[in-house]
Amino acid sequence: MSGPPELDPIIHAQARLRVVSTLATLAEGDRITFPRLQEILGMTAGNLSVHLRKLEDAQYVEVTKTHQGRTPATLVRLSRRGQLAFEDYTAALRALLDPTTPAKEPT
Repeated sequence: MSGPPELDPIIHAQARLRVVSTLATLAEGDRITFPRLQEILGMTAGNLSVHLRKLEDAQYVEVTKTHQGRTPATLVRLSRRGQLAFEDYTAALRALLDPTTPAKEPT
């Protein structure tokens, strides 16, 4: 008999869960600017940067530094790996909350 599903510790931290769930609402391939993400989440730039770095190290997000005109811009999007990890995370969470729901095999 297997134990309860494991929650991905990278996503499970509250701030990172908020980041990933916000990015998951974007259309596939869409990116959001760092300041807009910061505004939506109500996080400081430093705090958001730390959590994005952790997600980027896990290859869950892609951060692109570019220029819009002469102004530097940082764009963020959920990677395919991040999308799959978020789907697995939400399936595991559902299974924990309702053990009668059949568990989804991790991708």
